[in-house]
Parts: sequence; C-alpha cells; structure tokens
Amino acid sequence: MNIIGEVLKELLSMFFADARLALATLGLVAMVGGLVAVLHLDPLLAGGLLLVGCLAILVGTASHEARDRAHR
Repeated sequence: MNIIGEVLKELLSMFFADARLALATLGLVAMVGGLVAVLHLDPLLAGGLLLVGCLAILVGTASHEARDRAHR
C-alpha cells in the first residue's frame, strides 16, 4: 500500500507542480464550457478555442518560467 500511495502522491505533484498553469487551464476550460452552454457555440469552434488557448497558456507559462530562471 505504501508504494501505491507514493506513486499517487508523485502523480499529483507532477500535475500540480505549476499552480498558475493548472488554474489557467481550468479557467479556460470553464470559460469555453460556459460559451458552449450559454451561447450554443459550435463544438468545433470550441475545440479550436481550447487548442489555441492551451497553446497560449503553455507558451506564456514557459516564457514566464524562463524569465524567472534567468533572473536567479
């Protein structure tokens, strides 16, 4: 049981290591889900928004981390 707990703890820490990235992605998914539910946005367009939004979040987070490491 101890090994399973360690593996689960490691997986959780891997996914939530960068809180900014996780929160931004959850916010994007919630926003696009709201647009689909309220404005009846086309699912293909919603998927495109998720793709572009996730890529923008990833680039922004990576550049922010690179700037932080450069100033250390």
